[in-house]
Amino acid sequence: MVSHLFFYQLMFLGLLWLCVMLHYAWPNECPGGAQRPSKPLPPPHKRSHDPKPFPGLTRKPPCAACEQAHAYAPQPPGGPPPRIVPTRGRPRQVETSQHFCPSPDCAYQGWVGLGNLCANGHPSGGPWRQLHCTSCGGYFQETHGTPLHGKRVAPEKLVWAVGALAEGLGIRAVARVFEVDPNTVLLWLVEVADHATAFSRYFLHDVRVTQVQLDELFALLSAVKAGAVSEAEAITRLSRSPQWVWTAIDPVTKLLLTIDVGDRTLAMAQRVVHQVVQVLAPGCVPLFLTDGFKEYATALLTHFGQWVQPPRRQDQGPAPKPRWMPLPGLLYAQVIKTVRQRRLVRVRHRVVFGTLEAVQQVLVVCGWQINTAFIERVNLSIRQHVAAVGRRVSTLCKAEDGIRQQLALYHCYYNFCLPHASLRQLLPQSEPTHGSGSTKRWRLQTPAMAAGLTDHVWTLREVLLFRVPPWPQPAGV
Repeated sequence: MVSHLFFYQLMFLGLLWLCVMLHYAWPNECPGGAQRPSKPLPPPHKRSHDPKPFPGLTRKPPCAACEQAHAYAPQPPGGPPPRIVPTRGRPRQVETSQHFCPSPDCAYQGWVGLGNLCANGHPSGGPWRQLHCTSCGGYFQETHGTPLHGKRVAPEKLVWAVGALAEGLGIRAVARVFEVDPNTVLLWLVEVADHATAFSRYFLHDVRVTQVQLDELFALLSAVKAGAVSEAEAITRLSRSPQWVWTAIDPVTKLLLTIDVGDRTLAMAQRVVHQVVQVLAPGCVPLFLTDGFKEYATALLTHFGQWVQPPRRQDQGPAPKPRWMPLPGLLYAQVIKTVRQRRLVRVRHRVVFGTLEAVQQVLVVCGWQINTAFIERVNLSIRQHVAAVGRRVSTLCKAEDGIRQQLALYHCYYNFCLPHASLRQLLPQSEPTHGSGSTKRWRLQTPAMAAGLTDHVWTLREVLLFRVPPWPQPAGV
């Protein structure tokens, strides 16, 4: 048998060999002079989220609307003729200052408030007055140039039907309610839309605002080629093409500056911004707030930019090319929303032109932050008042012109006829009403009244009877 002493010696030798091996394998904490200390690893590079300065553009972005601007600005042929003051007979009792002579051979054609018109009674006992021009001797009805001219239907019925369209009823629904043909309602809508467009263009100008919010609203149009295929194939090939309703609003006065229909492209953004510029007063550069659509920056830079010569970076060599840069007063911020599975998960704010301090300085006057809440609320109102863009409705427009006509009617109705609850003013003293109800404590206001474009709430009848002059009238006329 092997003695225990042999096992103890063998164990001792094994421990000794293990210690020697650990001595050589363990890292040396005190390196010699020939070894260099290892360099520390650099920290990971963090991406900077600070906005970079806009480098500018070498070419000015083109705008098709600016090239065709002269077609939308009719100018008078010359100065206004002298005012006619009647010296014979009793003073005139009928107000004719908002009418003008339509005769192309009259020197007073298109000029209002010059005293050349007088009332001539109701011919054949009709509901409308006849006006007489003392300059050319012509006669015309007071409804000349309005949607009510030449209509055999009762004026109240036409006004109520147009009001139903402005409140969100479809064309066929209005036809059923007022017991008329749908084609008749469609003809009324076309004439009223042209009149409303001219009415809005005549009053919406030289508006001074501090903020403008822009957004696009998704709409659905249905298009079928009539006569190209059979009825069964037409139903099979029925295609729905998406369109966008572009809107711009002043969030302070709630004034709807412009509304248009088109694709979600740069050309359409250029056209909408051009329309906003036509409404604003010269030299007015407000704060613009939009969503994350990148084409807005180019459209704003087109209309609110200037050429800037960059400084030289070296003494020799060619001079740097001029850059198209935004105006110093241009402020533009975006509200970028991230949606996942139809849920809003993130909202980020991004200042594109200007500084965050300058943007907040404009918003702090109203106690607001960077937002697009007001234009989103207008989108909801549009869906409720325009049958063609409502959600989950069967009233779909067959073409782009149909939705454009309904939007033109709503644009005028919203700005001049529809009082806004947030714009009402508390009266210094309550006024009694004609009935037995409570006294009147608030003065209702429309967005046009809050913006200083008019002094009263227009009724739809007044809008339809207003004769829009062919060109802007001087302030003294």
